[in-house]
Amino acid sequence: MLSSTTTKGLLLIGDGMGDRAVPALGGKTPLEAANTPIMDRCAAEGESGHMDPIAPGIRAGSDTAHLAMLGYDPYQVYPGRGPFECFGIGMEVQPGDLAFRFNFATVDENFTVLDRRAGRITKGTDRLAAAIDGMQVQDVLILAKESVAHRGGMVMRGPGLHTKISEADPHAEGLKVLEVQALSPEAEKTALVCNEVIRRSYDILNDHPINRERVAQSLPPANILLPRGAGFAPNLGLFSDRYGITGACIVEVGLVKGIGRYIGMDVIDVIGSTANVETDTVAIGNAVIEALGRHPFVLCNVKGPDVAGHDCNPQGKIRIIEKIDAMLGQILDGVENLTVAVTGDHCTPVTFGDHTGEPVPILFHGPTVRPDGVQSFGERAATLGSVHRIQGKDVMNIMTSYMGTAEKFGA
Repeated sequence: MLSSTTTKGLLLIGDGMGDRAVPALGGKTPLEAANTPIMDRCAAEGESGHMDPIAPGIRAGSDTAHLAMLGYDPYQVYPGRGPFECFGIGMEVQPGDLAFRFNFATVDENFTVLDRRAGRITKGTDRLAAAIDGMQVQDVLILAKESVAHRGGMVMRGPGLHTKISEADPHAEGLKVLEVQALSPEAEKTALVCNEVIRRSYDILNDHPINRERVAQSLPPANILLPRGAGFAPNLGLFSDRYGITGACIVEVGLVKGIGRYIGMDVIDVIGSTANVETDTVAIGNAVIEALGRHPFVLCNVKGPDVAGHDCNPQGKIRIIEKIDAMLGQILDGVENLTVAVTGDHCTPVTFGDHTGEPVPILFHGPTVRPDGVQSFGERAATLGSVHRIQGKDVMNIMTSYMGTAEKFGA
C-alpha cells in the first residue's frame, strides 16, 4: 500500500531509441520525427535532460547500460554478456561454468560470414540449439538454448575454463570467422574448445533439416554458432536490498531478463512480445499495469527501436517509437500515482547501424516532478531541460527520490 508521500515507479526504456540527425527525415532524428503526443505531454508536465548511460562518449552495450541505470557500476560488476543471456533464458549457470551468448549466423564453405543474424531467423532455432546441446569436447560439456530470433545462450561446463579469450565473431559480413585466441596461458584450453565447438556447429547445422528448408526457400541458413561475451556468473546483490522495494522486469531479450533475475526482480514474459518493430506493445503495456499492481517499481524495455537502428530503417524506428508512445498513454491511464522515467539505453543511429556514444534524452514525469518548461521530447528539446546531463548511475537516485522511497544520506 503506497502512503500519501510515495508513488509507483516505471523506468521505460526504448532500446537504442537515441539517434543522430537523419538527412532523409529533414535533419530530424526518428524520435523528433515521430508523432509522440504522450511523451511530449510528459515532457511538458515534467523535466528533461540528457543521460550518458555509462559516461560521455562511451558506446554502451544494453547490458552495461541497464546495470548502470539500475545502480550497479558496470566497471565493478560486469562479468561479460554471456551469463546474463544464459540466465535470462532459463539456463542453469553453475559455479565454474563459462557462459556465452551467441548468434546463429550464415557462412559459406570457407567460413566467410554472409549474414551475422541468419536473416533474423525466427523459427526453428529451438531445434537448431537442440542439435548442439549436449556436445562433448574433451572433458567439457556444451549446453545450448535458443533465445529471441537469431540469439542464443551457450554454457561450457568442465574444469579449467577461463574468460580471457578473443572473439570468433568478426562483427561484419564479408569477413571470415575469427580463430579464437587465448589472451592468457590459462585460457588456452578454453580457446581450443571454443574453436572446436564452432567447427562442429557448422558440420551439424549446415545440413540440418531446418537449414535445408531455408535454402529451398532462398533464406540464409543458420549454419554456424558465433559465441561471444564469455563470463562467469556475477554476484550483484538484490535490487530489494539496494532500494528497499521490490521490482518487476518486463523486457524482450534474454540478456536483460538475466540481469533482472540476477538481482532478484520478478521477471515477467509477455505473449506477443517479439523483440522487433512489430512487437505487441499493448500486451506489454497491460503486463506493466498488472505488475505495478504487485510491485512498487517496474523496469520495461521495448527492443524494436534498436532493431530498426541496426537495420538502418528510419521509418521502422519511427513506427515503433510511436507504438511505445501509445503504450505509455495506456499505462498512465491504467495506473494512478505513477512516477515515470522515459529514455533509451544507448543511441543506435539509423545512419550508422550500431551503438554510438552520444547521450540519450531522458524525461521524468510524476505527481512530485517539477516542470521545467520543455514542451516536447527529443534530442534537441532535451538540451533545454533542468535535468541537464546526467549519467545512468543517477537514474535510480532521481527516481526513488521522486517516488518518495529513497533513504536519507546523513542526519
